[in-house]
Amino acid sequence: MHTQVIHLPPSSRSQVPQRWTTEQVEALFALPFSDLMFRAQQVHREHFDPNAIQRSTLLSIKTGGCPEDCGYCPQSVRHDTGVTSQDLLPVEDVLAAARAARDAGATRFCMGAAWRGPKDRDVEAVAEMISAVKGLGLETCATLGMLREGQAETLKKAGLDYYNHNIDTAPEFYGDVIGTRTQEDRFDTLEAVREAGMNVCCGGIVGMGESRRGRAGLIATLASMDTPPESVPINNLVKVEGTPLADTPDLDPFEFVRTIACARITMPNSHVRLSAGREAMNDQMQALCFLAGANSIFYGDKLLTTGNPQADNDRRLLERLGIRSV
Repeated sequence: MHTQVIHLPPSSRSQVPQRWTTEQVEALFALPFSDLMFRAQQVHREHFDPNAIQRSTLLSIKTGGCPEDCGYCPQSVRHDTGVTSQDLLPVEDVLAAARAARDAGATRFCMGAAWRGPKDRDVEAVAEMISAVKGLGLETCATLGMLREGQAETLKKAGLDYYNHNIDTAPEFYGDVIGTRTQEDRFDTLEAVREAGMNVCCGGIVGMGESRRGRAGLIATLASMDTPPESVPINNLVKVEGTPLADTPDLDPFEFVRTIACARITMPNSHVRLSAGREAMNDQMQALCFLAGANSIFYGDKLLTTGNPQADNDRRLLERLGIRSV
């Protein structure tokens, strides 16, 4: 029987950051499904408790009105999606939502604002929210768009643990989805976050019409950062009527699970988060994602402006699988 030989970087046990090529990640994608899952489980168990999931809750603190043209996003002013713009929420409202999330079992609270990039006064307002949420004993995360000089330091001083800024897709496919900023702009913000001493939350979206090579390129780019992101959200496109990607064909569910497995293998020390698109996944698909190495989920009723599985459903599923929350 012929055994496929794949030339890969050194063992994931090494503490030296690995450099993954798109071709190497493509080779992982091409493995028989059971072999890929077995390898992902091996890596996962080396670095994490396989029966533990970190739960985060995401709140939109400023909704709609974004000038960007991201083809997947219902919050863009360029797309007619029926999203109603909402100004920045009062601190009291954010604190109440964070308290409810904590009481429901979340350990990280993420705040998202639909800006191309915040003004300094916006950052000061969000910093007040961060300090208040931090006071509840929760980890904090924010996604506010591109950051300017000094803004990352302000957020860090307020107690922000993670800053989310996704690279979205492979470099060669990026221009097909977004035209109002470059992927290099995103890396500039990620560098500022690193320099400020915060953890990076950075992932992407699959199912936007990219090829398997595109998915491999996304994973390779993330894994080959000087320091891979501590948190890697993998989103399955949520198709919203009125966006340019609304009619994109569905991604094969097994291809999505393969993407999770490849993220786990190439970024062994990162939390791989099962993010947008979970509402359309049945319990069996989510269980396969956990088996493939996903160990973090967004937990609650909504992800910014789109649905998310009900918290009670999540609790029941995790209980059935013998997975505990951390």
